[in-house]
Amino acid sequence: MLPLIHFVHGKESGPWGRKVSYLSAMAKAQGFDVESLDYLDAGEPQARVERLLAACAKRKPDILVGSSMGGWVAATATATLPVRGLFLMAPAFYMSDYPPHQLGCDGSRIDIIHGWRDGVIPFEHSVRFGQEHRCTLHLVDDDHRLAGRLDLLGDAFSAFLKRTMRG
Repeated sequence: MLPLIHFVHGKESGPWGRKVSYLSAMAKAQGFDVESLDYLDAGEPQARVERLLAACAKRKPDILVGSSMGGWVAATATATLPVRGLFLMAPAFYMSDYPPHQLGCDGSRIDIIHGWRDGVIPFEHSVRFGQEHRCTLHLVDDDHRLAGRLDLLGDAFSAFLKRTMRG
């Protein structure tokens, strides 16, 4: 059985948006199975965590990948769901309208990529999280969607996959 990556999309994006489609193609080419649930009808972050955990009850993922609210969801899910790695894109940490995140994944197995020009979630939130948990952090010249530098996003993701599955 191939290792599994579960993608968790952001608040207003969908399960197979541009970033998820791009990264899932890379993951499949590197020998992974991929899953991506639709969370659009579950507005609250904790409801999304519960949906992810229920979906992973039968087959646990090796890696979780989350974007924006999905980053908060993926990180919080690791408090219950052990994974080999966590890849986060502009995660919604320390947002006033979100509950505090939980984390069960060691920082050495977490990579974050965030845009310097993010107008939705300040990049400083990822710097704070990265510093607190000693994660790898990539700051790139892009906005919240990270659509302008898919090349850098893909490079960081590919390196993360190789490093995570080796270790």
